[in-house]
Amino acid sequence: MRPSSLKTKIFLDSGDVNETREIINVLGFLDGQTTNPTLIAKNPDAQKRLAEGNKFSAEEIMSFYKSVVSEVSNLIPEGSVSVEVYADKDTPAEDLLRQGKDMFTWIPNAHIKYPTTTAGLEAANQSIAAGMRVNMTLVFAQEQAAAVYAATKGAKKGEVFVSPFVGRLDDKGLNGMDLIKNIMQMYQAGDSHSEVLSASVRNMDHFLASIAYGADIITAPFKVLKEWAEKGMPVPGDDYKYETTLQAIPFQEINLDKSWQEYNITHEMTDAGIDRFAADWNGLIA
Repeated sequence: MRPSSLKTKIFLDSGDVNETREIINVLGFLDGQTTNPTLIAKNPDAQKRLAEGNKFSAEEIMSFYKSVVSEVSNLIPEGSVSVEVYADKDTPAEDLLRQGKDMFTWIPNAHIKYPTTTAGLEAANQSIAAGMRVNMTLVFAQEQAAAVYAATKGAKKGEVFVSPFVGRLDDKGLNGMDLIKNIMQMYQAGDSHSEVLSASVRNMDHFLASIAYGADIITAPFKVLKEWAEKGMPVPGDDYKYETTLQAIPFQEINLDKSWQEYNITHEMTDAGIDRFAADWNGLIA
């Protein structure tokens, strides 16, 4: 069962319903799940089909994605399930929004994942105006998180997630956990409508530090959540210290009151992440 001192919501990062079932059984609770094209590509049923040399049509892969998130939604009806649109570097906001509106009808508890790009922020801005919920993904900089906040003003708490990718920053020699801490600090000046979802969590240190820094949500892979359960679901206290030799990411003083178009949101790692997700998605389609 959920530790009484745990305030952070716990999500599973997976495209496999079997993992959802097992984590619910192991933890005794699950607050949500995040999915993306890479995770759907790793789904055992998708892998089996591909191994047989039988790729999906564009219609079939969307139907398959819908079936996966529908099963997950049924397992955690009170939770959130993030569903990601297809995006490459050229996909316009209108296409992202069209996909998002369709995906939002798939299940009653969807958050639509858009990339944190100009097109993605425009789609998010319109999605919030249309009464949808969003999860802005591939965040690697504090200024991107500020743009998400500005683009989604007017949303209620619970309707907007911002997902900084901790592990991928670590891969570049930067302390990804600093970005979580910095965004949390920046958002203290705001109205709390945008919640920080610690993503690209690779290990128990990332997981515990995210709790210690007050992240609203953590999404973690099956192996990390299982390890946390096996350790007795520890919750770090005030004396917790995150030890790392990675390069610090300094806090920036950023005004949250500007229009979202005024922020510099360009980031090479966001571009690389979009390319990777697009390649994984296209790899499923004949």
